[in-house]
Amino acid sequence: MQGSEIRPGERVKKVSFTEDTLSVDLIDGRTIVVPLVWYPRLLDASSEQRQNWQVSAAGYGIHWPEIDEDLSTAGLLRGAPAADRVWARS
Repeated sequence: MQGSEIRPGERVKKVSFTEDTLSVDLIDGRTIVVPLVWYPRLLDASSEQRQNWQVSAAGYGIHWPEIDEDLSTAGLLRGAPAADRVWARS
């Protein structure tokens, strides 16, 4: 199946945040930057909860245990927001 092959370079190296973005550095040198509004659990999490992440899925995923959030590098590269995203916040 084309497009679903494993690409070792797409594994997570580092995760960081700004006030309104999530950045994921991959081991191949690329950085994925997405708006936090795409991921309401991360948006609503404290800074400490955001920093408590773990690499999962053999390096192709990120897990935040305190807020039960999981993201994959494949989904981030596709630009796939969470299904329950919130575009406008009051």
